[in-house]
Amino acid sequence: MTHDIETNARLPLAGVRVLDLTRLLPGPLATQHLADYGADVVKIEDTGAGDYARSLGAMGGDTSYLYQVVNRNKRSLRIDLKHPAGKAAFEKLVETADILVEGFRPGVMDKLGLGYEALARLNPRLVFCSISGYGQTGPYALRAGHDINYIGYAGVLDQIGSTGGAPAMSNLQLGDLLGGTMTALFGILVALVDARAGGKGRFVDVAMTDAVMAHAIFPLIEVLAQGQVRPRGEDLLTGAVPCYGVYRTADDRYMAVGALEEKFWGLVCDTLDRPDLKPFHLATGGAGESAKAKLAEIFGARTQAEWVAVFDAVDCCVTPVLTLQESLENSQLQARGMVTEVDGVRQFGPVLRLSDMPAMATRPAPAVAGTDSDAVLSEAGFAQADIDHLRQGGII
Repeated sequence: MTHDIETNARLPLAGVRVLDLTRLLPGPLATQHLADYGADVVKIEDTGAGDYARSLGAMGGDTSYLYQVVNRNKRSLRIDLKHPAGKAAFEKLVETADILVEGFRPGVMDKLGLGYEALARLNPRLVFCSISGYGQTGPYALRAGHDINYIGYAGVLDQIGSTGGAPAMSNLQLGDLLGGTMTALFGILVALVDARAGGKGRFVDVAMTDAVMAHAIFPLIEVLAQGQVRPRGEDLLTGAVPCYGVYRTADDRYMAVGALEEKFWGLVCDTLDRPDLKPFHLATGGAGESAKAKLAEIFGARTQAEWVAVFDAVDCCVTPVLTLQESLENSQLQARGMVTEVDGVRQFGPVLRLSDMPAMATRPAPAVAGTDSDAVLSEAGFAQADIDHLRQGGII
């Protein structure tokens, strides 16, 4: 099993079997979250290149750090789904699976003869989740894309950045992670509950563009209220008002001021000994720009560490902008168990806290594709001689 048997039996997703055909980031991270809470996730890679995240970016030994931090707590199977014997073996696994997750372009699984309708005939309770950029339908369904394209179409990228500048790009992928990973998890668990209650699985069609757009709440409010969004940098949450923004410090670091509520803004002004700024809480236009300029001058007079010392004792939503390496050492995040180590690789801990039920990050990502092929196939009823035959034929 993914965790030791005694521990795994206590986790909420114990006994849930997941076939993970995904690569790179959105799907692997979604199935890792399932594995962290007890699901038996089998990462399935082809007999060729497999998951090319294995060699993408900085390497931590034989596999990349990217691969290692989104594939922990999983078992590994290599199999050639294009070969009739490989397809038949996979279908055998599907018979006892609860969930299948794939991230190919629409139509690929159908071409393999392994689409939802075909697999649902083998296992009517199967939850089959497809993660794609634009979904399984619509004029863009077959288009290639990446995070920047999805959030661009969703009207989200347009809103990120400063006044007069180009849209800003982040390496926290909103499309991949909010639109893909988290939405897939939501859809999978909704369908799993439904399958267990009614005995029928579902096809879960996750479009990253759809999901990001569905969370663009404040831009939508602007459209409803005035027919269009404000230009980036000119909205309440993008830097238009003094009480909500980032201010550079003397050492070229930043402080984040999030004093949206009037009581917090009053505390900020009192702490800065500038009660004269209180009337400009939500000021825009010339008055707002003048107040922001005064704040910029004030924050620019001290280092970030000095400002942290000032505001740590004041509950008014003024905090430092940390680098990730600083966040990994942060006492709050350490106390919450958000920093862990698996097989010598430092990474993020499981994200949810459930009462009396700790999640586990104990098993490293499979270093070699197919490490668990024999065990996985044996559990599905294959005799060792049959497994050996598949291996000799290059099918696993």
